Amino acid sequence: MKEIVFTERAPRPIGPYSQAILAEGRFLFVSGQIPIDPETGELVDGPIEEQAGRAIENFLAVVEAAGGSAENVVKVTVYIKDMGLYSRFNEVYEKYFSTSKPARAVVEVSELPKGVDVEIEGIAVL
Repeated sequence: MKEIVFTERAPRPIGPYSQAILAEGRFLFVSGQIPIDPETGELVDGPIEEQAGRAIENFLAVVEAAGGSAENVVKVTVYIKDMGLYSRFNEVYEKYFSTSKPARAVVEVSELPKGVDVEIEGIAVL
């Protein structure tokens, strides 16, 4: 049993996928979120701090649409274009996950959708 999760508080998918899938009414699989402002549909193309904040807020908006919060997130995967931005990204990330501290992987990649510097996906248990 699965349910598609959608919220206007996060960007609409830019391809043939859902923002998230809630499986068995409990396991939430959130698709990669990039720094698109959901109100304007425009990219946030500033420094990594701004991009990371927007991507995390989009990710958490999807989690919240399914009835969860940052506390429900158990695993996050971060795709980043330059590992040299790692510490700056972490400063922003810690503001959102300071108490819940989900398991996490950070992977440097050569390219991301729309040329952004960061994409975040993850799993929550509701």
